[in-house]
Amino acid sequence: MQMSNRISGFQCSPIRRLVPFARKAKERGVHVIHLNIGQPDIKTPREALEAIHNYDEDIIAYGLSEGELELRKALLHYYEKMGINDLTVDDIMITTGGSEALQFTLITLCDPYDEVIIPEPYYTNVATFAKVAMVELRPVTSSSSNGFILPSIDAFEDKINKKTTAILLCSPNNPTGHIYTREELIALLELCKKHDIFLVVDEVYREFCYDGKKFTSVLSFPEYRDRVICIDSFSKRFSMCGSRIGAIVTKNHEFIANCLKMAQARLCPPAVEEKAATAALSAPDEYITKTVEEYERRRNTLVKAMQKIEGVRVTMPKGAFYFIADLPVDDAEKFAQFMLNDFSYKGSTVMFAPAEGFYWTAGYGKSQARFAYVLNEDELKLAAECLKYGLKEYRKTVMHV
Repeated sequence: MQMSNRISGFQCSPIRRLVPFARKAKERGVHVIHLNIGQPDIKTPREALEAIHNYDEDIIAYGLSEGELELRKALLHYYEKMGINDLTVDDIMITTGGSEALQFTLITLCDPYDEVIIPEPYYTNVATFAKVAMVELRPVTSSSSNGFILPSIDAFEDKINKKTTAILLCSPNNPTGHIYTREELIALLELCKKHDIFLVVDEVYREFCYDGKKFTSVLSFPEYRDRVICIDSFSKRFSMCGSRIGAIVTKNHEFIANCLKMAQARLCPPAVEEKAATAALSAPDEYITKTVEEYERRRNTLVKAMQKIEGVRVTMPKGAFYFIADLPVDDAEKFAQFMLNDFSYKGSTVMFAPAEGFYWTAGYGKSQARFAYVLNEDELKLAAECLKYGLKEYRKTVMHV
C-alpha cells in the first residue's frame, strides 16, 4: 500500500536503526557494548522507585493537561535551588518527555516552511521533530577541530531571514559535549532581540559539567524573558529514560497558552510517572553529585583510551555524556554494521551511532560517530579495545589499506 510522501522523507534514527544488527549479534552469542544511546546504567533514585511501588490509587485517572501541580511546585523549588527565583508554577508545563516539549515548541512557534537555526551536529531526533512540524532547519556548522565551540554570531545572523522564528541550542550539548558560555548565550539573546525571534535551549544535561565548568541556564536572563524557552527532562538527570517526563519552562505566557492546546489534545502526561518525577526531585543532592563524578570518570576512561587509537581524533567533552569522534574510515555507517555483523574481540563488539544523521548538511559527518559513555569503566575499556582492533580489521578487509 502507498504510504505518504511526507513519511518517506523521514530518516530512521541513527541511534536505533542498527538495532536489528545488534540483535543478530547477540543471537550469535556476541556481547554488544551499547554506546549508541544515552541509556545510563546509573540507578534511578530510590525515592522515585518507591513512589511507583507505593502508588495505591484505585484508578489511574486523567490528570491536568499542563501537569500536576505537585510536580510543578517541586520543579519550581528545584529551579530556586539553581538560583532562578522569578518563576511561578504557571511558567512550567509538564510534557511527555523532552521530545514532546521540542515538538510542541516547534509547532507553536512555526508555520509550515518556517525556519529554525541550529548548530550542527545536533540531537538527531530534532530533524524528525522538524519534519513533523514541517519546519526547515538552517544549520550553522561547528567543527571537531576546535571542540565544537559555538560558531560566530555573524554565521548565525547570515542565516536569519523573514521565515526565521528561532535559534535552537542544546547545552550541555548532545552530541558534542560542548557547554555554551554565559557570553555566548548573551550574544545569541541580543541577536534574537535584534531580529525579534526566540532562543530555545534544551538543558536536559545541565548538571553534567566537568573539569570545574559552570553551567549557565538561559533562564538566568530575566531581561530577555519574553523570547526565552527552556526544554527540560527527567530522563538523564535521574536515570529515568523510560518514564517520559519533561517540561517547557518560559515566562512567555502566550506561548504556554498555545502549547496547552496540544497538551489538551493529548489529554495529560503519564500520571504514575509524574508521581515518580516529583519524588525524584526530593532525592538528596548527593545523588546528583555522585552521578556527575561517575560520568566524569567514565568520560576520562573512554576518551583517553580512544585518543590512543591510531587515526582516531576526539577532544575531551566538557559536559553531557557524549562525544563525536573522527574515525579513520570511509563510512561510519558501514563500519558500524561491520562491527555488529563481522567482528568480535574477546566475544564482544561495540555499537555506536554514525554521526551523519546528526547533521542537516548532506555528506557531513560521514566518517564520524557519536559515543555515549554511559556504562561502567570496565565496559568502556573493553569497548575501546574492540574499536582499536575493529578499526584495524575493517581498514584491512574492507578499505584494503
